Amino acid sequence: MTRINCAAVLFDMDGVLVDSTPAVARVWTAWALEHGLVPEEVVRQAHGRPSLATIIELLPRGDHDAENRDVERREIEDIADVVALPGALHLLQSIPESRWTVVTSATRALAEVRLRAAGLPVPKHLVTASDLSRGKPFPDPYLKGAEMLRIPASDCLVVEDAASGVRSGKAAGARVLAVLTTSPALELSAAGADWLADDLSALSLAPGAQSPALALLLREKK
Repeated sequence: MTRINCAAVLFDMDGVLVDSTPAVARVWTAWALEHGLVPEEVVRQAHGRPSLATIIELLPRGDHDAENRDVERREIEDIADVVALPGALHLLQSIPESRWTVVTSATRALAEVRLRAAGLPVPKHLVTASDLSRGKPFPDPYLKGAEMLRIPASDCLVVEDAASGVRSGKAAGARVLAVLTTSPALELSAAGADWLADDLSALSLAPGAQSPALALLLREKK
């Protein structure tokens, strides 16, 4: 087991806490086909980034705000098979609520819907695409998450599943644990991940280690 000392944990949502992969694939596949794009490429490009950024890149002359609202509506409506990933609920319940938050590329409305659909708590401090002008891979999301908790980003552990999110966490000055729920290990390591694990079931709070810092025990992926 690897011991990780930190002051707080900043979790990405999709692919870390919540399994929304089938829903995301359905929504973006349908959207891609309607616009004459290759679904597999669109789904891959959209992962771990704000929807608006993907839409602007793929439809440079489109009505970006209208398209983004349409994608958000579809994602909010498609939650039938959205579930919590292994270890997510137990870990969130074990960490003091003042020591963790969620930093996601989803909009606020979508983030709240998916967290509730998965049976997970919605944190008091939630950072979403609705709160930022620049999303992942820029450092802004994780800097904002650390600021909300009043803890330096360098004292935080970021948990991610996408290369863009890993880069965002590292650019913010945090250490990053990447889970292998979505992206291959080589891609995440190349992005700068400090540790790799299968999912959040590999991470636990060390007994009696809640103040002044958290001590987390990690079963690393070899």
